[in-house]
Amino acid sequence: MQKEITAFISYLHNIKKTSNNTEMSYKRDLEKMEHFMVQKGIQNVDDVTEEALCAYIQYLQDSRFATATVSRNVASIKAFYHFMLREGIVKEDVSGNLKAPKIEKKMPEIMSPEEVVRLLEQPGGNSPKEIRDKAMLELLYATGIRVSELIALKLSDVNMQMSYLICHAAKERIIPFGGAAKKALEKYLDGVRESMLEDKKSDILFANCSGLPMSRQGFWKLIKHYAQKADIKADITPHTLRHSFAAHLVENGADLRSVQEMLGHSDISTTQIYANLNHNRIREVYAKAHPRG
Repeated sequence: MQKEITAFISYLHNIKKTSNNTEMSYKRDLEKMEHFMVQKGIQNVDDVTEEALCAYIQYLQDSRFATATVSRNVASIKAFYHFMLREGIVKEDVSGNLKAPKIEKKMPEIMSPEEVVRLLEQPGGNSPKEIRDKAMLELLYATGIRVSELIALKLSDVNMQMSYLICHAAKERIIPFGGAAKKALEKYLDGVRESMLEDKKSDILFANCSGLPMSRQGFWKLIKHYAQKADIKADITPHTLRHSFAAHLVENGADLRSVQEMLGHSDISTTQIYANLNHNRIREVYAKAHPRG
């Protein structure tokens, strides 16, 4: 079976041009499945049955692997068999009836508007670092972009006159930002950005203290630091501001389609979770306030 797994990984690398992380993930999943089959006395792919694959998935669930992990293993096996069937290595796809366990969508961690204000007020000094940090935090909350999108921004992506930025993700989108973010950006762009850059000709918007592009890890540490200063007990991550941006927009009457567009969600069902959060909050308020709740 190792020969077929190697051929599949080679196909992913050379034909599908997948990332190294994706290839390693498939390889891990399939080699774990192979090890299980060998223990059951099954050496060749031709000898693997639908029942054996179902037994393997049941083994993962009984071993208390996370639902997401089990689902990923099912997807890996299905992709592997799809490849082998197309290449004529097997005559039948015995993975066809495998079912991935349903992943329950966890409600995202949302900050209250008061907590957001406390967080955004923390970098209030006039050092270049605090001016930069203020601009980054304000822009993240104002636009709801991902941290990877924030640190990838170029100076040329920001239109200060019209107060919008262009986010170059899988689907390019234009996102407006408000007065607070604009004011923080203006202060940062007024000499601070240039003073922090190692290469003065660079087009990167946000540099770290070494003058190089900000990293995800660097920004993660930054937001943890300010959350602690703001005495916010919840486990705040950069994505928490994205969730809070969306939830607060929906709570204040924004339509889901507009929020979907700004977040860059391909499916509106992903955005629907913020409406559900709002409905849950309304029910809680009703239950507490209504005399017959």
